[in-house]
Amino acid sequence: MSNRKPYVREMKRTWWQSSPFYRFYMMREATVLPLILFTLFLTIGLGSLVKGPEAWQSWLEFMANPVVVAINIVALAGSLLHAQTFFSMMPQVMPIRLKGKPVDKKLIVLGQWAAVAVISIIVLILV
Repeated sequence: MSNRKPYVREMKRTWWQSSPFYRFYMMREATVLPLILFTLFLTIGLGSLVKGPEAWQSWLEFMANPVVVAINIVALAGSLLHAQTFFSMMPQVMPIRLKGKPVDKKLIVLGQWAAVAVISIIVLILV
């Protein structure tokens, strides 16, 4: 056995505040909290839908609460931020080639946003 101590680099709680890249990373990761609440609200809504009209009506009143509406708006913004960062990484992670030539990165990102728009319109029509 050795008497040497291994080097342990000190990690402060505020390590992420030293760089704009890390601040953006932490902000993006923190958007999962309103998304969790949004998912819980929807799950509770499904349960109240099964329980009957009175439970459904009380859930609708709960969802009309300004705090819940604000949480849902933040969750939507977080979802769009996640989509934007994912879509912007996509051409670098999986470059697409047509006839041996790379497809422009902007076209790939715009294609993904177009797919989101088409799917959203289809869902809105069905609902």
